[in-house]
Amino acid sequence: MKKTRTSVAAAALIAVTALSYTGTSLATATAAAKAPTEVVLPVTVDDFRLSDQNLHSHELRQLGDASAVVLITQANNCPISRNTSAAVKALQDEYSAKGVEIFMLNSTPTDKREAIVAEAQSYGYNLPILIDTNQLVGEQLGVTRTAEAIVIDPKTWKIVYRGPIDDKVTYERQKAAADHTWAKDALDAQLAGKPVAVAKVEAVGCLVDFPERAKMAASKVTYVKNIAPMFEDKCVSCHEPGGIGPMPFTKFEEIAPFAPMIREMIRTQRMPPWRADPSVGHFLGDRSLSAAQIKTLVHWVEAGAPRGMGADPLASKTFTAPEWPLGKPDLVLDVPAYTIPANGIVDYQRPYIVNPLKEGKWLRASTIKVVNRQTVHHILTGYMAEVPGPGQVANESKWGTSLGGYAVGAESFVEPPNTGAFIPPGGAIGFQVHYTPYGQQVTEHSQIALYFWKDKPKYVMRNSVVLNANIVIPANKESTELQAYIDVPKDMMLYGAFPHAHYRGASSQFFMVEPDGKKTLLVSLPHYDFNWQREYNFVQPVKVPAGSKLLAVYTYDNSVRNPANPDHNRVVPWGDQSFDEMLYTAFHYEWVGETSDKMDQYKAYDKELTENRLFGMLDTKMNGKLDMSELTGPIGKDFAASFAKIDTDHDGFIEPNELLAAQAAGQKRRQQASQPGQAAPAAAPAQPAPEKTGGGQ
Repeated sequence: MKKTRTSVAAAALIAVTALSYTGTSLATATAAAKAPTEVVLPVTVDDFRLSDQNLHSHELRQLGDASAVVLITQANNCPISRNTSAAVKALQDEYSAKGVEIFMLNSTPTDKREAIVAEAQSYGYNLPILIDTNQLVGEQLGVTRTAEAIVIDPKTWKIVYRGPIDDKVTYERQKAAADHTWAKDALDAQLAGKPVAVAKVEAVGCLVDFPERAKMAASKVTYVKNIAPMFEDKCVSCHEPGGIGPMPFTKFEEIAPFAPMIREMIRTQRMPPWRADPSVGHFLGDRSLSAAQIKTLVHWVEAGAPRGMGADPLASKTFTAPEWPLGKPDLVLDVPAYTIPANGIVDYQRPYIVNPLKEGKWLRASTIKVVNRQTVHHILTGYMAEVPGPGQVANESKWGTSLGGYAVGAESFVEPPNTGAFIPPGGAIGFQVHYTPYGQQVTEHSQIALYFWKDKPKYVMRNSVVLNANIVIPANKESTELQAYIDVPKDMMLYGAFPHAHYRGASSQFFMVEPDGKKTLLVSLPHYDFNWQREYNFVQPVKVPAGSKLLAVYTYDNSVRNPANPDHNRVVPWGDQSFDEMLYTAFHYEWVGETSDKMDQYKAYDKELTENRLFGMLDTKMNGKLDMSELTGPIGKDFAASFAKIDTDHDGFIEPNELLAAQAAGQKRRQQASQPGQAAPAAAPAQPAPEKTGGGQ
């Protein structure tokens, strides 16, 4: 029989006939069941990271404490995958409690995430389905068919078994019960520390097409022709003298020695440092590699990183990071210098400088330059109408317009065309700086470059934040999901979002929930990385109708599997320091209809936007009313103690107006208590002042 490549859909169409009637023969399918001869099956599994259908990220090497790892290949519409769903569930039920981690692996690029979610719901898959869109994991594993179970020993990362889960479903028949339970037998042997008796059985699922496999053998990809242009476009701006990359990549002799490491960094998604899921949204300044670029780069490494003939396209050019990437600044401000000790914990520093501007300016862009990147975690800025008094700090609660911010990978901010943020004359510029000691005492003296519009822009950029200062993350828990939202009182144009958490942050999503309940995912970071933070600015601003909610959802990994976790035995609260946590998504926006000539008319909307932030922290059911079950955490418990007094209409719920009244009463009592001779009565908890970020008003 002549061998041909068969798509999943075609194989499924053939196989469905065989599975519709028990005992029906299908000789052609039997003959096609053998794996293509060109596929080489690996002994071990290389590390990789993939996102699942629920936008959570998984890295293989972080499962090293599992007793076994099982990958079961899957494709939508494949009847053999569907008919093994009961066997998959049986494996889960028996072995998950024994420390076995079980996943499905979908290496079919035409199966999009939404369709995989629907398939999982229809056929009862209640486990992560890893989406291998670029097929790199399936290629390395030698996958050819669906419904193949690959059992891995996490101590050695060797494959101890691969083949069907059992022999209940085959091409010719579907039995009432299996005669052979190969995957179960392999897991029992693995858990008992014994050799697996049957280590390989031919897979019988639908064929999965890997078109790059045939091309790889005859590939003519070279550094000169294919890789150098890619590096110049996406990599050199960081990996150049003076750049933020730890090594230069400006010629073949610098890149080639790192080829194996480059492959690993790509497969584990540590590089490029762009965390937005490619299937969600389109963003300005996208530094990610395309699917074609990823496959080209990995296949080039796997082919031995050939140089190719001709001159080196990179070596003939001079690369040096500019002092100011946006060009010559209109004004440079010095952040007050600070000496960071070699060890210990440094509290947030809140210095300020007197504003040197003698007349108001409209900010067009800004860049913050730091000297010691290892020690500066972030810098935030804000205009203050009054200069702090002696001994006072630049507290964020008194900030107005932001002049920009810094985090590694997010060092410049540019306003959209004809849009700016107004900086008044006089007053002061406040800074919030987070320093982290790294074993060497250094003095940091950062600078901020400002770029102004020559003429007043038409539109006004503003900034706010969705946050939850009420979070509590349990100890030794691998996945804790928490959320917060903010109500939008007027039509808004949303320009970008800046997700922020600390070391335990695992994933982050940002949604728009419209008044009719329609929920749109705007930004998704399946793999949140504390080391690389940035604002994701939409190619096209998003219209947010009045009455909508902006919802931030985060997951946290407070387990031993999180290599960045400072202490997995600790219950983690909200806090400034990185060993505590945050749920914090800043965003930039314009009010629809606002122009720079009528700013005062729109200040009330900012006030309304902020006032209900606390309610969005507590309203986990998102139904506009709080019951006692939602008043958890340090802030919620304080309100729970006064529930009867706050619930003025006695309907058993706290509505937004009742919570606002309680906050106002608490604020009044605190002000009275601060007066000399006044007693300090019990007060409702204060709403935390949000950190400022970006370049908004």
